Amino acid sequence: MPKAFICGCAGLVLDAEERAFLRREDPWGLILFKRNVADRDQVRALTRSFRECVGRPNAPVLIDQEGGRVQRMAPPHWRAYPAAAAIEAGLEPSRAEAAARLVARLIAFDLAEVGISVDCAPVLDVAEPETHAAIGSRAFSSQPERVAAMGRAVAEGLLAGGVAPVVKHMPGHGRARADSHHELPVVDAAWDALKRDFAPFAALNDLPMAMSAHVLYTAIDKRHPATASSIVVAKVMRSEIGFDGLILSDDVSMKALKGPYEERAAAIIDAGLDIVLHCNGELDQARAVASATPELSGSSLRRAEAALASISGPQPFDLEQGVQQLAVITAELGVA
Repeated sequence: MPKAFICGCAGLVLDAEERAFLRREDPWGLILFKRNVADRDQVRALTRSFRECVGRPNAPVLIDQEGGRVQRMAPPHWRAYPAAAAIEAGLEPSRAEAAARLVARLIAFDLAEVGISVDCAPVLDVAEPETHAAIGSRAFSSQPERVAAMGRAVAEGLLAGGVAPVVKHMPGHGRARADSHHELPVVDAAWDALKRDFAPFAALNDLPMAMSAHVLYTAIDKRHPATASSIVVAKVMRSEIGFDGLILSDDVSMKALKGPYEERAAAIIDAGLDIVLHCNGELDQARAVASATPELSGSSLRRAEAALASISGPQPFDLEQGVQQLAVITAELGVA
């Protein structure tokens, strides 16, 4: 069985050390960033070489392709897409949902044709006045019901294109006033207030995958961020939200977490998450993460298999018509 982690890689191709690591440690998946992306042929070769290393033709390859400022695959080789908040703010609700579904279907086309099978989207964080710019326009709305509706549209578009969605950042990053890439955000809101943040995740709890938040919620667990909190995982993610899909950590190399990488990875698994995510491509760190993660088994294996089963061949789609519709939408929104 593959191990319960996802790793990155350093560049545009896998070097000999990375290939040896992948063959030996067998991570469940690979995640790509801008440093790993040049053009279609290169990305297609990279995803193929990863799957050859681990010996699993359906091994997941992930990317963050949301639209707006979070696009790892960008012009001139790929289309630009509007940010979540721009779509919601610029169109009336039913048209906004249709636009979000179309954007996601076009993104799925871009990803699937180069061998990427999982998109770390949609963002289900509820925007607040204090929401940090790290989330910013990535959040659809300040209204939980609109976040849920738009998130559902994105998930449907991705799945129709043969790409699995990952909802993030469970149980909600909208109240964070710090960037978890650089420090640990602390949220002091009471439980009843936090239910507003949980709501979009509960509405989409049938989806195959989620990503946790590196946020400390003092009303739930005063010591551990959600990613490493057995209380948050059991009481909130699995019970209150009712999510029984595969839960990935956010990037274990972010500065919100402290300590050696072996300890970070072990804490995530001990908390009850299914998969440790390590993104930066630093091989020594990845080795440490791998040393502390078990093979997938039990409920985590069941969830991983269900997540892969959600990825099916794309439904019929008129690409030319979709691109024309996107041009109309972007012109109406006033974005490039």
